[in-house]
Amino acid sequence: MDAAEALALLMSPEGRVDPYPTYERLRAHGPVTQVGSDLHVVTGYAEADAMLRDPAFSVLDDVLRDRFLPGWRDSPAFASISRSMLRTNPPDHSRLRRLAAGAFTPRRIGAMRAVVTAQADALVDVIVERARAGEPVDFMSEFAYPLPVGVICALLGVPAADRPLFRRWAGDLTGVLEPEITAEELAVADRGAVELSGYFGELIAARRRAPTDDLTTALVQVHDADGDRLSGEELLANLVVLLVAGFETTTNLLGNGLVVLLEHPREADALCDHPEFAPAYVDELLRFDSPVQLTTRLTGTGTSYDGVDVPAGGWTLLLLGAANRDPRRYPEPARFDPWRPQIHPLSFGAGPHYCLGAGLARLEAQVAFPLLLRRLRGLTLAGAPRRRTRLTLRGYDTLPVAVPAADRSAPAGTSPGTP
Repeated sequence: MDAAEALALLMSPEGRVDPYPTYERLRAHGPVTQVGSDLHVVTGYAEADAMLRDPAFSVLDDVLRDRFLPGWRDSPAFASISRSMLRTNPPDHSRLRRLAAGAFTPRRIGAMRAVVTAQADALVDVIVERARAGEPVDFMSEFAYPLPVGVICALLGVPAADRPLFRRWAGDLTGVLEPEITAEELAVADRGAVELSGYFGELIAARRRAPTDDLTTALVQVHDADGDRLSGEELLANLVVLLVAGFETTTNLLGNGLVVLLEHPREADALCDHPEFAPAYVDELLRFDSPVQLTTRLTGTGTSYDGVDVPAGGWTLLLLGAANRDPRRYPEPARFDPWRPQIHPLSFGAGPHYCLGAGLARLEAQVAFPLLLRRLRGLTLAGAPRRRTRLTLRGYDTLPVAVPAADRSAPAGTSPGTP
């Protein structure tokens, strides 16, 4: 299979549901492969890591978008994403990132551990009650979504009663992040953008009337004090992206990771008995089945990688999920092994656009997995999980689980063997 055929397969519904065999077909052509006249596909870890840090590679900002996607301003989804730090280059990207970075310092994230643990325990309480009634539970709806959305909404100051709204809205909007999108999918993404923008427009007005101690209030006050530091469009767009990015990736990490652990009971038992292993486990789960599978860059100046010329003005498709399984970087990459040395997955990117909330996502997963395994001993799949037909954001729509009657289970705050 040539590289163009393999790429077409990757973009198909079959290829999106399980991209890993197709990644290997592309890898066979080299870590950097030219596909067509102006597209290069990257499957190599070292090459992807270097390109993400290389200032010769840019995200698609307004100037570039006008060139390659005429009419994008008519799309609420494209317009919203384009005003966020996700789709800006320096110096605007640096300016926007600094404004929100204070909420995601290691010290502040570390201080949230008790809050995350309490929220996770409360969600498991609900699963236990459902299990006692003999009901299977959709892990995505009952845990993987509400935990991270609750955490990011608390940071932003979103009322708890409004949090169920965001799963569909965000799911609609993030379709615009896919490498290919149909007119019908774009219409759905536009609908999500309009609903999210409308919600945050009202929240901005509410925080302006009655400030509180949250990130939304802080950003509103920056805008009101100096519109050159943060314009009204940027304020709205970055609140939307902070919300969406704050839970979409973590939701997928929790779902993908739970399935991997259930498929590897020996490793799951070790994590249950030794929660201190959680950081290494989470990094390996990120590597093994990344919740973010790809990103794109445009080459501003000509360069060369692995002996392949990448000319100015060309597109580069960085397959992060493939890079995380590069055998040159990780021997036996298709084997789940939390004991690997030096696990540094590219799931959150690298360089200037490294995910601002990566530390928070790691914390939530490091808390959640040992807690789930301890309190829900005997947790099993209760049916076939259903994958989303997305490639950029890889995760499950539904993930039915069950807890055997004999294992319904350690109450909150206890550990195995506690009398």
